[in-house]
Amino acid sequence: MRNQFQFQEWVHSHCARTESALDGLLDSAKTNPSRLHQAMRYAAQGGGKRIRPLLVYAAGELGNLTVDEKKEALDSAAVALECIHAYSLVHDDLPCMDDDDLRRGRATVHKAFDEATALLVGDALQTRAFEILANAHSDPGVCLSMVSALAAASGSRGMAGGQAIDLDSVGKSLDMEGLKQMHAMKTGALLTCAVKLGGIAAQLSTHQMGHLMNYSGALGLAFQIVDDILDATADSQTLGKTAGKDAANNKPTYVTLMGLDYAQTQAKELQEMAIASLESFGSQAQALKDLAFLVVNRGK
Repeated sequence: MRNQFQFQEWVHSHCARTESALDGLLDSAKTNPSRLHQAMRYAAQGGGKRIRPLLVYAAGELGNLTVDEKKEALDSAAVALECIHAYSLVHDDLPCMDDDDLRRGRATVHKAFDEATALLVGDALQTRAFEILANAHSDPGVCLSMVSALAAASGSRGMAGGQAIDLDSVGKSLDMEGLKQMHAMKTGALLTCAVKLGGIAAQLSTHQMGHLMNYSGALGLAFQIVDDILDATADSQTLGKTAGKDAANNKPTYVTLMGLDYAQTQAKELQEMAIASLESFGSQAQALKDLAFLVVNRGK
């Protein structure tokens, strides 16, 4: 069983793997148009915990394929997913959306560059994500499945749809079921997709993928609850983005609906549910189990 020190080594090595893959699969900042490519790198390589790529790699450790048999698919999936995530943050920070000046501890893309460039950065990162998956040197069926999964998670029935509901909910009363649906789409869709992409790369069975989806569903909800807790309790320096934005914008959150104590208890229970769903994988799933602890204990 991986102890805490070993898990930290695993996180460090796979974050480094993500950074290396990003550097290799993104266009050089010198490629014409250089300002756009520079801004794309600024957005995608601007730090962050890399939770989504880590979930890709952790899920990819399951199954019977060798490391070499799934390396290309996993690296491509990790970078493609991070491109989609980065694009969503760039657009989310724009004045027409959440209008924020701070992301990952530094100026947002539209502040560091300009609004038009930020818009194009999001567009270009999104299309680059699918180009990376389509060109991965892997089984064509695996590539197609990954493209389909990422497209579904990113679109109107996934992340973009969740963002639309979020914008429409400002200042309105939203019940718990409505809040869960919004965040299952806005935040949970990409987290679920990260786990799914790893499982696809590892060529897991339908039964095995079912267990992974139970894990990712619980983890995605826990992730958002912790986000809401941190927005209400942490400062901007700790978050790397503007704290208290949800309250300032009168957005419904798990904290405003359930209260802080209940939200914290719920996050812990979801963490336990996520870990329990991995029992059949044994020690192969230790990284996924440790990531569940990492997600819930953020900011502590």
